[in-house]
Amino acid sequence: MTKQVVLITGALTGIGRAAAQGFAKAGNTVVISGRHEEAGQALAAELRETGSDAAFIRADVRHEEEVARLVDRVVERFGRLDAAVNNAGTEGWPGPVIEQSAESYAATFDTNVLGTLLSMKHELRVMQPQGAGSIINISSTYGHGGAAGASIYAASKHAVEGLTKSAALEAAGSGVRVNAVAPGPTDTGMLDRFTGGAERKAGLVSGVPLRRVGDPDEVANAIVFLASDRSSFTTGQILSVDGGKSAA
Repeated sequence: MTKQVVLITGALTGIGRAAAQGFAKAGNTVVISGRHEEAGQALAAELRETGSDAAFIRADVRHEEEVARLVDRVVERFGRLDAAVNNAGTEGWPGPVIEQSAESYAATFDTNVLGTLLSMKHELRVMQPQGAGSIINISSTYGHGGAAGASIYAASKHAVEGLTKSAALEAAGSGVRVNAVAPGPTDTGMLDRFTGGAERKAGLVSGVPLRRVGDPDEVANAIVFLASDRSSFTTGQILSVDGGKSAA
């Protein structure tokens, strides 16, 4: 696999962290981003121990000026941007529709949807003139199905899938590919926060044909694949990594 310069947003925990580790182990240059400087620098140091050229750049994807600066700094330091993983996301404020508000909507959509849009805008700004690049957005099984108690989160991930397919069509002529990975229940801090306890978590697992939650590394493997030239004829697709949940 050709070594790449890879940018990962929301890289400090969960799936983003696993993806960063997966790209680093494969020898790629990895730029990780998030909102917490100390944790980011610690992870960058950990990745460098594997032999990867790794760096942390702080950014909040809800703010366009920070996203633009993030992408510019990647290119200034490493000369190009080959792959981007738009993983920054939040579960927001779960609860029934009748309890939601403009504030709970913004708390989820500003990160999950606006953040993905702004990230793609500036990643494509660099990749399209290069004539090559791969963008992987992170959706969810809730991105193509409903979820009682998680309406706004599900709506945000539906939006991510729509953005992914539309951007893929726009970018195809330039040689840039845009896809999404849709994880099922995965063993992360977000899942623990969302379920709020062992009983609800077990309920989610019961709906997974493989009868377990996924490991972040299993999702990371799919992300690394979509970033690589091994998926060179794949664009505009949503790759479910969900233990069969979306097939049920």
